[in-house]
Amino acid sequence: MVTASTLARAQAGDQEAFRELTDPYRAELLAHCYQILGSVADAEDMLQETLLAAWRGLTGFEGRSSVRTWLHRIAVNGCLNALRDRSRRPREVPLMSQPPEPTRLTAPVWIEPYPDVLLDGVPDAAPGPEARYDTKEAIELAFVTALQHLPPRQRAVLVLRDVLGYSAAEAAGMLDTTEASVKGALQRARAALQARLPADRDRTPPPDSPRERHLAGRFAAAVEDGDIDAVLTLLTSDAWLTMPPEPYEYQGPAAIAAFLHHRAALRGAPLRLVPTRANTQPAFGCYLPCAQTPLARPYGMIVLTLRGDQISAITWFSDSSAFPHFGLPRALPR
Repeated sequence: MVTASTLARAQAGDQEAFRELTDPYRAELLAHCYQILGSVADAEDMLQETLLAAWRGLTGFEGRSSVRTWLHRIAVNGCLNALRDRSRRPREVPLMSQPPEPTRLTAPVWIEPYPDVLLDGVPDAAPGPEARYDTKEAIELAFVTALQHLPPRQRAVLVLRDVLGYSAAEAAGMLDTTEASVKGALQRARAALQARLPADRDRTPPPDSPRERHLAGRFAAAVEDGDIDAVLTLLTSDAWLTMPPEPYEYQGPAAIAAFLHHRAALRGAPLRLVPTRANTQPAFGCYLPCAQTPLARPYGMIVLTLRGDQISAITWFSDSSAFPHFGLPRALPR
């Protein structure tokens, strides 16, 4: 609970008092920035920029809103500025050479997996009375990926309203716009988001449940054995394999099998997997044995989406720069 004394000490330059004001919201702010930006590294940078801006502007904070609302206002506008700056910089999409024929091509989506350990401190339930999604739903990979397809303003409005639970009036004040503008953006964002989300998300096994662990373990064993047929038996008939930001997407066991055989031939050796968790889902840090050394080097990350007792989506991230965020080792002994 923020007291007038703590606020007064912070405004007088007491850094410990400032931490008392802001520490309860750090995890929530980081998740908020990630949902809008799609990148853990960018979200961490934005969190630091938010806290720095709050420290510099603390003397102007008059307490008309809560500290939480004040911090989220700084964060959401910082994210929008970052997205505008990002759009001015061309970003090359790493493309595979001569991949198997994909089921479809999609627009590049720049997104990274989010370590579950960073969710410590984020409320499990929706933090506001008007929120539609709880913490688990709002950080799942399908949800955050769908968000990245929205225009930045719609993205921000949907997170403020449906994830953080702010009212239309509060969101309008945070974005310096009108309630009518917020309501219109939210209506468009909800329609676009629902069109991209799986219809049966409620069939996902509970995180870290015995059913989830059993299925993830079978998948890991099949991958490490190089047994593609065993992997295919775990998939739903309409499963997807995607590789953001690459535009190639493969649906169904036949298309996914063609892709997996293609990649296995290129690698020349089965992967080693280290279990972790990302976006409240089972995930693996992947390592490729190196012929020249007695080590297996970081090769990428896999995040699984489950439906019932099967895997409905495999998301492959070829960039291993997020490994330190997950506490994954820099290398494995062969």
